[in-house]
Parts: sequence; structure tokens; C-alpha cells
Amino acid sequence: MKADMMNEIQIIDERENDFINPKKFALWLIIVASVMLFAAFTSAYIVRRGEGNWELFDLPAVFAYNMITIAISSFFMQMALLSATKDELSKTKLALLITMVLGITFCYLQYQGWKELVKNSVYLVGNPSGSFIYVISGVHMLHVIGGLVFVALMLLQSFRNRVHKKSILYISMCTTYWHFIGLVWAYLFIFFKMYR
Repeated sequence: MKADMMNEIQIIDERENDFINPKKFALWLIIVASVMLFAAFTSAYIVRRGEGNWELFDLPAVFAYNMITIAISSFFMQMALLSATKDELSKTKLALLITMVLGITFCYLQYQGWKELVKNSVYLVGNPSGSFIYVISGVHMLHVIGGLVFVALMLLQSFRNRVHKKSILYISMCTTYWHFIGLVWAYLFIFFKMYR
């Protein structure tokens, strides 16, 4: 009886510590800094656009496909987390693997989008409208690559059976970050569509 009460108290303590976990706090600091970075980029974009000498061009169609790709990958990342909390290890591994493949697909499609811009004579160096597209989407892709490294580490840990309901801190953090980069791409895509 006493042992059961002690275990229950320990579980409650772990949950409370999870809420103010320093690693989660650090992740949220990174997310807030990234939000400020993209807010600064898009603000500078609007200000520079208002100054004139702004070339109009169509966004590559592949950017829309990327929106779908990142949304589906976010679904599978959430599935990986839920599976881990239920100790469904094979589903966790599969969902992480699919997330990884979709993340790599996102990067490939992004590269194809840049190739399409070059084909349409929109370059990194030249008119500021093109430069902003490359820089902003490029910085976002760096965030995606960082997320892919995190997903790869979670996948590796899942194959070592270290991702389960008693050890979900890192996969929870990974999921939060992955959803964040998905939301940022949705914001950027809508922003680029509205402020061409």
C-alpha cells in the first residue's frame, strides 16, 4: 500500500517536472526566437516591397505540394507520439519513418521549387523579391533539416526500444518542434501568396 502511494507520488512529481522541464523550456526559447526571426524577415519583405522596384512572379506550384507534404508529416509525427504513449512500439517506428521520408520529400520539393524559380529567371541575386523568397524559404529549410536530425535521433532511439510511455520527453519535444515548422511553412506560403 505504502509502495503504491510512493509510486503515485513519484508519477505526479515527474508530471510536474515535465511541465517546467528545462529541456522543454529551451525548446520553447528556440521556437520563440525562430518566430521572431521569421516575423523580422516578413516585416522586412513588406517594407522593401513598398519601396518599389519589386518584380512580380508566380510562386512555384511545388510550394503548394510542400504545404500538403508537411501537413501529412505532422499527422504522422503526432501518430508517433500517441503510439509511444500507448507503448505501440512498431507503430511508433513506422510513423517516425514516414515522418522522416516526408521531411526529406519536403526538402527535395523545396529544391525543385528553387530550380523552377531559376528557370523562370528569378535568382537569389537580382531583384529583391526573388532574393527574399530564396532567403526566407532557405532559412525555413534549415529548420526542417534540424527537425529531420531530431526525427532521425528519435527513430534510432525507437529501434533501441527507448521511446515508450515511460520515456516520452524527447519524442514530445520533437513533435512540438515538427508541428512548429509545419505551421511556419503554412504561414510563409500564405504570406507569399498574399504579398507577391
